[in-house]
Amino acid sequence: MLCRALRRRSGVDNVVMQAVTPWLSLIVPVLDEGPALESALQALAARPGVELIVVDGGSSDASLALAQQWADLALSAPRGRAVQMNAGATVARGQWLLFVHADTRLPAQAWQELEQLPAGSLWGRFDVRIDDPHWLLALVGFMMNWRSRLSGIATGDQAMFVRREVFEKLGGFPDIALMEDIALSRKLKAQGRPVCLRTPVITSARRWLRHGIWPTIWLMWRLRAAYFFGADPDALALRYGYRPRSR
Repeated sequence: MLCRALRRRSGVDNVVMQAVTPWLSLIVPVLDEGPALESALQALAARPGVELIVVDGGSSDASLALAQQWADLALSAPRGRAVQMNAGATVARGQWLLFVHADTRLPAQAWQELEQLPAGSLWGRFDVRIDDPHWLLALVGFMMNWRSRLSGIATGDQAMFVRREVFEKLGGFPDIALMEDIALSRKLKAQGRPVCLRTPVITSARRWLRHGIWPTIWLMWRLRAAYFFGADPDALALRYGYRPRSR
């Protein structure tokens, strides 16, 4: 069951903010993000016409408390990125939903590109750049963007965005432990090709650096291939190092 936390703004400002419907709802799922979360949320907060919704999956640190300071709305929900993002979408008021991982940064130009989406756009994603100068990670980012542009499939690192009515029509992210972004992309692709914005969002290299660049690349390719051939997402999540919640 969802637990609504306090809105950050109060008094007259809060009344005004609730009276104006935002054009975009930015939804950030978090879990034990630590001190880096504050700077990440601070960079996303207080943009005109944009509401920031943070959904915590039961952090054991101060992630939820930090979210309450910077987000327009902070929620708690059962752990799981898909469940958390769906929870945020349920309370979102914007015409567009933008899903951003806690370790991803949006450059200033990204907001302008979102405001200028072509008429009739249904969904899309940004290019991505990994925040480490290693040549191999630059290649990883290039290949992610190239593969996405060729296949019409987006990943969560690329900051997916979708019209709220389309998201609701498709039932949101499937409630699976891993590959929820790919699963939703497949459904969205049937509705129309994605808008592929070339402005890169910046995602953290921590996943590759923690476990090694080559081992992480090899693991991700194996997991994607297994998912393509019908492997259980819960089993894949365990191989990824993430223990799904009990259902």
